[in-house]
Amino acid sequence: MPRPHTLHRCLYLWSALAVFLPILAQAAEPQPPSAADIAWLRRDGFDLDTAQFQRLRHLGRDGLLEAQLQDRLREPLPAAIDALLRSYPALNGSTPALLQDFKQRQEQLKAMPDGDARNQARQDLRQRASQLAEQTQSAVLLHAIYGPNQLKEQLVLFWLNHFSLFQGKGQVRLLSADYVNEAIRPHALGKFKDLLLATLQSPAMLEYLDNSQNAKGRVNENYARELLELHSLGVAAGYSQEDVQQLALILTGAGLMPLDGREQRWPRPLQPLVVQQGLFQFNPKRHDFSDKHLLGHTIKGSGYAEITQAIDLITRQPACAQFIARKLAQYFVADEPPPALVARMAKTFHDSDGDIAQVMRTLMQSPELLQSTGRKFKDPQQFVISALRLTYDGKPVANPRPLLNWLNQLGQPIFGRITPDGWPLVASGWSSSGQMAKRFEIARAIGSGNNRLFTAEGSTVPGPGFPMITTPMYYQAFAPHLSSATRNALEQAVSPQEWNTFLLSSPDFNNR
Repeated sequence: MPRPHTLHRCLYLWSALAVFLPILAQAAEPQPPSAADIAWLRRDGFDLDTAQFQRLRHLGRDGLLEAQLQDRLREPLPAAIDALLRSYPALNGSTPALLQDFKQRQEQLKAMPDGDARNQARQDLRQRASQLAEQTQSAVLLHAIYGPNQLKEQLVLFWLNHFSLFQGKGQVRLLSADYVNEAIRPHALGKFKDLLLATLQSPAMLEYLDNSQNAKGRVNENYARELLELHSLGVAAGYSQEDVQQLALILTGAGLMPLDGREQRWPRPLQPLVVQQGLFQFNPKRHDFSDKHLLGHTIKGSGYAEITQAIDLITRQPACAQFIARKLAQYFVADEPPPALVARMAKTFHDSDGDIAQVMRTLMQSPELLQSTGRKFKDPQQFVISALRLTYDGKPVANPRPLLNWLNQLGQPIFGRITPDGWPLVASGWSSSGQMAKRFEIARAIGSGNNRLFTAEGSTVPGPGFPMITTPMYYQAFAPHLSSATRNALEQAVSPQEWNTFLLSSPDFNNR
């Protein structure tokens, strides 16, 4: 038998554990998110799904923000989505090989005699190009729906719009996957000057804005103008037409590596000046080596180094910090962003040498973000992506083509803006009566399950039916914050499909 003092000690320990274990268990349990947390989370990503809600519960608002800004959320995509993406030649083949294959097919087409066979070959080539373009569009949307770093996925779409491309021009549809994966996604949270330089060196951008044709004696100012006006400083930044002309001279020789298979020969003095990265090539034979005067500074004629000096000069301008800060605030916070918030973001941009993650920290921790809760209207891309996230809550789609069709109907296809200014960031661009009627139809297609999202291409197997939105996450994070008008409308629904349609069509869902 234990001695009395040992027995007393055991009883004391048991009583202490009985008191402290519930306290420790309660401390270990994640605290339920507040209304402010939920409002923040709806802006942090493309609205809510269970996975993102659980990340917030376990990491807290600050922890989730830091994990996203440091790009530490490396959870894999759902296996079925990963397999679908791996099946896309646009994403997994060599871009030079892709271009060479198309060039060969075009040469074969030219050599064919007129007739049905040539017409069919032309149609097949167009269809192939369209399929590759659609694969790239689908990949962007699938990453946005299922990607764990929702803040980064929003920034990917933001930068794709800011540095807008049109797939219908030239070879852009063949180069757009390379643009997303090599220029935009790796730099979405990095330094803005690195992102700007990556887009400048992208074959897709060089093709779209004609800098591949920009050479000494045949200067093309198109890209130089858009780089200043749309990509970095803004139209009201005070630069001159002479600045545009001087930047165009700096950019002479920045183009694409030839794909005709012939070996390029360089004079010995020019060999050290050749720069090649992927399909990008700086060709010193095509470069104007005169001294340039840009934004009040002299840039000595030296070759490729002029480009990096110009990018550094442009991104250090106060106008650049202001322009980028305002556009980010306009996308995430309000159509007319609060000037005080923009000023703080611009200061962060300046102080951090254009660190996008630092600027986003200033934005995401700002009181203005929550003060604008429920008043930022979703554009069509945000609506479609967030509708899939809420309704199907992580369930992998088998056929993303309906997503592309819906964005076409709503007028905001990925890579579909013909002009380089990007899609509107304000509600007036997307809230017409015709737009809202079309949005209601798409809400019904999603909410009723009548959409073929889960029917693979060529399959006759029917989909799983209508989705069940009323998950535990919905009751914890969404339902408590619905307006009385939306609650009343939902009570009038006569079927689950109609209930889903009413919710997806409601102002509560279409505003964030």
